[in-house]
Amino acid sequence: MEIIQKILTLLQYNPKEPLLFTTGLFLFLFLFVALGYFALRKKLTARLLFVTLFSYYFLYKSSGLYFCLLAVVTISDWLIAKKIAACGSDDDGEQLAPNDPDNLLRDSARQWLLLSLVIDLGLLAYFKYTNFFAGLISQLINYNFQPWDIFLPAGISFFTFKSISYTIDVYRGKMKPVDSLLDYAFYVSFFPVLLAGPIVRATDFVPQIRKPISISRKMFAFGVYLIMTGLLKKLVISDYISVNFVSRVFDNPTLFSGGEILMGLYGYSIQLYCDFSGYSDMAIGISALLGFKIPMNFNAPYKADSLSDFWRRWHISLSSWIRDYIYISLGGNRKGKVRMYINQMVAMVLCGLWHGASLNFVLWGTLHGLGVCIHKFFSQTVLHHDRHYHPSGIRRFVAVLLTFHLVTFLWIFFRAQDFTAATIIINQLVTKFDVTLFPAIFSAYKFVFAFMAIALIAHWMPDSWQDKIVLGLERGGVVVCAIALAFVIFIAMQVKSSDIQPFIYLQF
Repeated sequence: MEIIQKILTLLQYNPKEPLLFTTGLFLFLFLFVALGYFALRKKLTARLLFVTLFSYYFLYKSSGLYFCLLAVVTISDWLIAKKIAACGSDDDGEQLAPNDPDNLLRDSARQWLLLSLVIDLGLLAYFKYTNFFAGLISQLINYNFQPWDIFLPAGISFFTFKSISYTIDVYRGKMKPVDSLLDYAFYVSFFPVLLAGPIVRATDFVPQIRKPISISRKMFAFGVYLIMTGLLKKLVISDYISVNFVSRVFDNPTLFSGGEILMGLYGYSIQLYCDFSGYSDMAIGISALLGFKIPMNFNAPYKADSLSDFWRRWHISLSSWIRDYIYISLGGNRKGKVRMYINQMVAMVLCGLWHGASLNFVLWGTLHGLGVCIHKFFSQTVLHHDRHYHPSGIRRFVAVLLTFHLVTFLWIFFRAQDFTAATIIINQLVTKFDVTLFPAIFSAYKFVFAFMAIALIAHWMPDSWQDKIVLGLERGGVVVCAIALAFVIFIAMQVKSSDIQPFIYLQF
């Protein structure tokens, strides 16, 4: 009875113990899900329902009863998309009379789309931004505002954006509405990408839902490889350098010299990348083991030679979402250069605000927007380069080095709690920098810097090396894949911290 009670307690919602990819409970449950998934491989409806129910449980383990919000978004947008399709797609540019039936239908479609946006963005705004905007208004009217106790459900930024992209794509005529509510619920809730992305488009995912399960040896090997790299990035590199160095620096910056602050900034750049790309790798890898192809979310972002290039490589699913549904919706580059720069700035400021309800994130997004606009101006307007231009040779080396340091500097506003903390960090970096302390710093944190060096080397690893590793796993079959994965899990367990370190992007 005690064992059963412990199991039931473990399966219940505990805000301090979310169901993360890196926990033993998830490994156990995923094995159960995989067995059930393949046992139902010839029973499509049962299989979709089985995975959807587990996905809702997966969200319940992170957000409790707030998982109901996922159902609200799913059902409302499924119904609204059908109404939009019945009215017709987006305006094709044809001039119509005000009372023309086609024009009236398009107006009706826009109204249904607006309702979808109000529901999705309304939920997101309430749970994520109420205290932020209420605090700003309170400052303006000099009112002593005490933040309300509003719970932020895990994954709400991700599943609302997925659902918004669906209704917009139906409105634009890029896809037909999904006939089955179960199919749509499966898409929106699919557990590997539910809490922290990638933000998968319905146009990419929905066509895969009703296809027979087909997992090639290469696809299986690739999935195992991504799970292994994700575990190593998260547990071995990100968590280790965070607990043993980065968090200490950012939590008490006045206790550290400028050199330690600089190394802490380098460490955070690596920690954040390994944490988030590690999650994305595992999400894509788990999806592959279930037979679904999810686009890659990172492409060696610290190889970028400009901020524009950085955003083509970092969190690709979000940056492309913002491009397609905000930047292009505002007019993109179709209404002149001045309007293009304004649209770019609006998109990047909203990108910053998406990451967090804080002026820090707004400033972070604004500075990235300025950097992108400045790069576009000099590259395309002054130097007349094509927008796909990339420097080579020594110019590329300098461009990559400068871009990395600019991105790293801007992470200060991403990581610091507020402007005061960011100012302290910058002040320590500038006024307390002493080169003579570096030998002592490297000696005190030699293992931390060793992991940082390993991460950077792996980051610059040629794609051909990855292909060879995947090929080796493919040739070795299930047995070799299982042994390799078990070995990586063993290594990760030896290095990981005793306390659970949540994925950074779960807070967004």
